[in-house]
Amino acid sequence: MDGQQVKDWEYHCIEESPPACTAACPVHVDVRGMMELMRKGDFKAAHTLFSRIVPFSGIIGRICDHPCERSCKRSEAGEAIRIHELERSCVSSGFDAIPFRVNKQLARKRIAVVGAGLSGLTVAAELLIKGHAVVVFEEKPVSLDRLRRYDANVLPATAIDADLARFDGTGLELHLNETIDLASAIATLANDFDAIYLGLGPTPLPTMRDVLALTADDRIAIDPLTFATSHPKVFAGGSQRYGAGYSPITSLQDGRYAALSIDRLLQGASLTANRDTQGAQPTRLYVNTARHAPLTAIVPVNPLRGYSQEEAIAEATRCFPCHCLECVQVCPFLEHCGSYPKRYIREIYNNETIVMGQRKSNRMIDSCTLCGLCAEVCPEDLSMGDVCLSARQGMTAKGRMPVSHHDFALRDMAFSRSNAFTLARHQPGFAHSELLFYPGCQLAASSPDHVENIYAHLCASIPGGVGLMLDCCGAPAQWAAREDLFAETRAAFAAEWRRLGQPTVVTACSSCYRMFVDHQPEVKVESLWSVLEHIGLPQGALSSVKTLAIHDPCTTRHDTAIQNSVRSLLTKCGVAVAELDGAELTTCCGFGGLASFANPEVTNKIVDKRIAQSSADYLTYCAMCRDNFSRRGKRALHLLDLVFPGSTDPAARADPGFSMRQENRGRLKRRLLLDLWEVTVSGPSTDIELTVSAEVQADLEKKLILLDDVRQTIRHAESSGEKLLDNKSGRIIASFRPVSMTYWVEYTVKDGRYTVHRAYSHRMQLG
Repeated sequence: MDGQQVKDWEYHCIEESPPACTAACPVHVDVRGMMELMRKGDFKAAHTLFSRIVPFSGIIGRICDHPCERSCKRSEAGEAIRIHELERSCVSSGFDAIPFRVNKQLARKRIAVVGAGLSGLTVAAELLIKGHAVVVFEEKPVSLDRLRRYDANVLPATAIDADLARFDGTGLELHLNETIDLASAIATLANDFDAIYLGLGPTPLPTMRDVLALTADDRIAIDPLTFATSHPKVFAGGSQRYGAGYSPITSLQDGRYAALSIDRLLQGASLTANRDTQGAQPTRLYVNTARHAPLTAIVPVNPLRGYSQEEAIAEATRCFPCHCLECVQVCPFLEHCGSYPKRYIREIYNNETIVMGQRKSNRMIDSCTLCGLCAEVCPEDLSMGDVCLSARQGMTAKGRMPVSHHDFALRDMAFSRSNAFTLARHQPGFAHSELLFYPGCQLAASSPDHVENIYAHLCASIPGGVGLMLDCCGAPAQWAAREDLFAETRAAFAAEWRRLGQPTVVTACSSCYRMFVDHQPEVKVESLWSVLEHIGLPQGALSSVKTLAIHDPCTTRHDTAIQNSVRSLLTKCGVAVAELDGAELTTCCGFGGLASFANPEVTNKIVDKRIAQSSADYLTYCAMCRDNFSRRGKRALHLLDLVFPGSTDPAARADPGFSMRQENRGRLKRRLLLDLWEVTVSGPSTDIELTVSAEVQADLEKKLILLDDVRQTIRHAESSGEKLLDNKSGRIIASFRPVSMTYWVEYTVKDGRYTVHRAYSHRMQLG
């Protein structure tokens, strides 16, 4: 994986962006975290969290001008959370303020703070915590004089004193009633101290013009990012910066960020670097407020006293809380992994770049269906499918991806590309093909009769000749990141396609359509459904079913022409369509990306979630989608079940299973050769006749063991004599390793038939 690409992917996951309330707060109070704690009734933990961010929590919690509330996303679904009232309730719950903890390990520098207001004392607190020595000069007889003029019902003196008590034991030097003539004292202070902070009121200071640069209204000119002045050692903030309009939280902000600049100055570091997130700002976090019902704010019974704890809990419960997680909400794979894309991307990147140790993310990487739904709902269009496929490609190229995850699917693909299934011919009686029908290996495996019927209809309706190609498009190789095998498959197709005269390819499979469009642009390709809309349906294509819920395959997510053709054909068949989420928000059936072979638990969740969306029978135009719904007990039809009605209840058709899928492909080829081209091809050996119960067959499907694997094992045992007899059960136990997988079968023989009782397999090679 490319490191820059990884950073770009990470940037486009916005889940770690702050909520709007926190972003709007000048000091970035963790409002969401506080709400979650208060919702649980843990006011002490909420108070601790607030105090860790706000040095004077008892004061700010009572008088903050709460710009956060104006940005609260709950206002888009009801009323904004009353954050200020909740902070007030939190700090009024009787918890003692925790003293500031001084770092005594650092080399102490001396800082002078002029003004014991909120910004000046914030500077003192921040720098004391960092281990510096601070001396505060205040002309008034008390600290925080301005705040002591508040209504005692709003801000009692006891709350102010409790916050000031946090300085106890820190070594702060506080000089009250200390009047300083700044115009003459700056030079002296600069000699005696390593840095100076001026936390003065809004009064103009014309006498300072020869000492510091001033604004047009004779206040100190202050850099809004660093709080530096024209003097290299002097910093300033508070009302000197913003004038007469007093804001407690802005004063606290000025003190915090001025202290940061002073500490950087003392360390010789840049004052401006990495300060992009400083202060109030917009957030990139997206919150889908439409998911939440509107709720009005809780009104305290006693407004003067504020919220009781019960009222505070009720109000905090109205908080969503704000998260994006749009992709996690719709994708069981992302939900199953327990986090969100940015963390997954880091984990996946670390998994690929690790030199030693276990690569614990391999299964997660291979559990993605690559369907693209996450990108569809993501406000930033981030596709975890792209991330996972890139990781697969990198891991596979380095030989670090477990072969077992995709081994069965690639062996099944090899069967579909073998002589047992492949076929490429012009229509009987034609030396040229106007079109080339490419049904795909999955439709042939699921319902070979539909392939025969639709090919016959195409031949009868299109005068220029319709060729037929049975093969696999290579999607399993591409999903498994086997670029070598995928390239080989594309090259083989291209050679046959050119041999047939480069006709327009008509696909019945949406995955095949996607592979051709995306990876073989030289091939003109059309969907079977668009062709059928043009040439018309065969007679009898009517349905007694009046309404079906339509499931669009994920590989047609943005192919509106195909979607429209399908819906037009359904109308002609007399079927009304009930939409689920709409084509663009369709889900995967679980087969995409070969995820079902790596993590069936996740893919079962995916298909079950889709099934739960409607009680109606489902209609789809992908064979694997139909069969996966059927496998999980959902009544489902393929569009061709309506075009060629045969069964009285096609929605009840069972999933054929892996063994029958291969059998169907082989039989289809042999039958087509015989019926259309009068060519006889022998089928596989039938010397081993099996009896397999439904229970054992289901177990074989779960273990990805084909009946042909069982036959090969029994055939090897019977011909070589390499078998054991379990005297207790009377069963024969045999093993066989045809290539890389060892199969074990327990069976009995009676009247020439072999009854299979159990089978299992493993990749371990025994000496």
